[in-house]
Amino acid sequence: MNENPFLVDVGRGSIVESRHRGRYAVVDVDGGIVASTGDIDAPVFPRSAIKFLQGLPLVESGAADSLRLGNAELAIACASHGGEPRHVETVRAWLARAGLSEADLECGAHMPSTASAAEILIRESRAPSALHNNCSGKHAGMLSTCHHLGDTTRGYIEPDHPQQRRVLAVFEAMLRLDLAHAPRGTDGCSLPQIAVPLRALAGGIARFGAPDALPPIRAQACRRLGAAILAEPFMLAGTGRFCTRAIEACGGMAIIKTGAEGVYVAAIPALGLGIALKIDDGAARAAEVAMGHLLLRHAALGDAACRKLEAMITPSINNAAGRVVGGIAPAPSW
Repeated sequence: MNENPFLVDVGRGSIVESRHRGRYAVVDVDGGIVASTGDIDAPVFPRSAIKFLQGLPLVESGAADSLRLGNAELAIACASHGGEPRHVETVRAWLARAGLSEADLECGAHMPSTASAAEILIRESRAPSALHNNCSGKHAGMLSTCHHLGDTTRGYIEPDHPQQRRVLAVFEAMLRLDLAHAPRGTDGCSLPQIAVPLRALAGGIARFGAPDALPPIRAQACRRLGAAILAEPFMLAGTGRFCTRAIEACGGMAIIKTGAEGVYVAAIPALGLGIALKIDDGAARAAEVAMGHLLLRHAALGDAACRKLEAMITPSINNAAGRVVGGIAPAPSW
C-alpha cells in the first residue's frame, strides 16, 4: 500500500524524534489541481473544517437577517471556539433573541478547550454547559434556521431532519458530489459526518472563498460568512488558537479552519483557491504546521504576513521548567 509522505518533523536535541505523514490538495474553483501530495481521493471525515458550509443555510434562509445577526454571531456559527466568556455570552444572547436557550442545544457539554476558561469554571465550582461546547455556535445557527423556517427544533441533529437535509444539499452542490452512498459517521457534537475526498473538499472551500460562479443567494451567503470570519477571527477559535492567529497574520488573505483528527482547510479568496489537508495520525500540532507552510507557498502573502506565519510554523517544545528542548517544523524533504 502506498504511504503518504512525511510532512512534519518533531525534533529533540540533535535527532528527529517523531514524524507525521499526511496529504493535501490545493484546488481552484473549477476543480483544477494546483498542488497536491499523497492520496487526495481517499475519503476523509472533514469534521469541523466544513462549518463554513454548514453555516450557509443560516444566511440563505433569511434567519440571520430576521435575528439581525452581526459579524460576531456569524463567525461563531462557523466556529470551534474555546469556550471563553465572550464566546459563551455571544451564543447565550443569540439564543435568547431567537426565543431559545441552552436547553435546546443538542451538542452536549464539555469543559472549555481554552485553559483559562476552564480554570474559571473550576474556581467557581461550576459545571460546563452546552454553551461551552466548541460547536455551540454552529448548533445555535441550525436551531435558528429551523425556528425561522417553522421546522421542529427537537432532533435537528438527526440525518433525516429537514435541517440536515439542507446541509447535505449544500455539501453536494459546493463539493460537486453525489453523496448518497458516501461513508457516514457521527461527529463529536452529534451531527452527521459524511466522508469526502480531499480533492473535492478543497474545491468546495475554494468556491466558498471565491463564489462568483455560484447562484446569487449562495454567493452572497458565502461572502457574508467569509467577511464575518475575517472581521471577528477571535470568535472562530479564541485566544492563542492557530485559526485565529493565522487569519490575523494573513491580513485578510485567507479564511482558515481546523477540523478534528488532523484536518485543516483554507480559502484564498483573491486567488480562487482552496486548501484541504489531513495528517494521517490526527495530530493537531502537525496539521497547524502543515497548513502554515501551505499558506506560505500558495496564499501570495506580503513580507510582513510571511514573517508572522514563519514564526508560527516552527513552534518550540518546552519542558516543565520552561526550557526549549525541541521543535516542530515542516519536513526538509517537503
